[in-house]
Amino acid sequence: MKKTLIIAGVFGTFAASAQAQSSVTLYGTLDAGLLYTNNAGGHNNWQEGSGAVSDTFYGLKGSEDLGGGLHALFKLESGFNLNNGRYSENNTMFNRQAYVGLQSDQYGAVTLDRQYDLMVDYLGPLADAASGYGNNLSAHPFDNDNLDHSFSIKNSVKYQSANYGGFKFGGLYGFSDDAGQFSNNRAWSAGASYAMGPFNFAAAYMQNNNSRNNANANGAISAGQGNNANLTADQQRTFGAGLNYTYGPATVGFVYTNTHYDDLIAASQGGTSFTLPGGSNLHMNNFELNGRYVLTPALALDAAYTYTDGKVTGSNGSGDPKWHTVSLQADYSLSKRTDVYVEGVYQHASGQLGNAGANVAMINTLSPSSTGNQVAATVGLCHRF
Repeated sequence: MKKTLIIAGVFGTFAASAQAQSSVTLYGTLDAGLLYTNNAGGHNNWQEGSGAVSDTFYGLKGSEDLGGGLHALFKLESGFNLNNGRYSENNTMFNRQAYVGLQSDQYGAVTLDRQYDLMVDYLGPLADAASGYGNNLSAHPFDNDNLDHSFSIKNSVKYQSANYGGFKFGGLYGFSDDAGQFSNNRAWSAGASYAMGPFNFAAAYMQNNNSRNNANANGAISAGQGNNANLTADQQRTFGAGLNYTYGPATVGFVYTNTHYDDLIAASQGGTSFTLPGGSNLHMNNFELNGRYVLTPALALDAAYTYTDGKVTGSNGSGDPKWHTVSLQADYSLSKRTDVYVEGVYQHASGQLGNAGANVAMINTLSPSSTGNQVAATVGLCHRF
């Protein structure tokens, strides 16, 4: 009997030790609600929405303590539509992130395979959309700068530094994986941030090469996404910077991004395509002012305004599309993991979208308006686990 107790105690000690040194966590977000759009292709539309504010996804992440401040880590993450259960990218289970790597407490982390670029990691948290305040409807037109993380980079190697007194930096390179065609659908990105007291500053850059028409479907940009979930071009170059300041319950921020699409051949929004003849180039400047105020521990208000100034040039016509986007949101926490929200978004568009004709309003993720104006309103429930 004593021997049995001793053996059980020894195995229990080993099990506790192993549990303390490694972990695997299931996590995710479920966002569903009712969404109204006053003009979706010329018609009013009531629909059940999935991910209007926060992305809907689930994932597994884990780490193992290797000793000496070194850890093995992994993440597998899948986005899907809560309405019908379908993956957000066809035939791809882990369509957001899928990587493994090593992390040093002193030097930072190196991770391999599918992951987000540094625009998402460093500048995204300062923007109103996605990882900022979790507001997909307020993303910049076409999500042209990927701050709403419409796509991730495959075949990539990423380095993220440790935190050195508030300063962090990183870099990413996505391989084409095409023998003899090193630049055929490759990507690279770099970014840095600095946090000092109430101030938080970040800057980042991203470039994608030769991913037009998915000539190399196994390259850095996924075959189901093109150069962007909404835009397809021969080359994309994006850079941006942002700053926010927190004072008590209030946070105010400004984000600027600049995106060039060279030899743009197609654009789409909410399932509607805009045909742009080969040879067109699209240049977009986004100026975003955002703010958040926590009225009570449970209730927060969020507002943002973005002015997007675009130019279409090239041998097949020119244009000067412009968009003004305003969003207002109230979020009430029922618990630490569950909240309800109500949001309204208004967008006004003007100018010409090249040979595609007059520019129209197109609130992110929704079908474009038939005119230069569009209004959307949603009320929903978000649960995190």
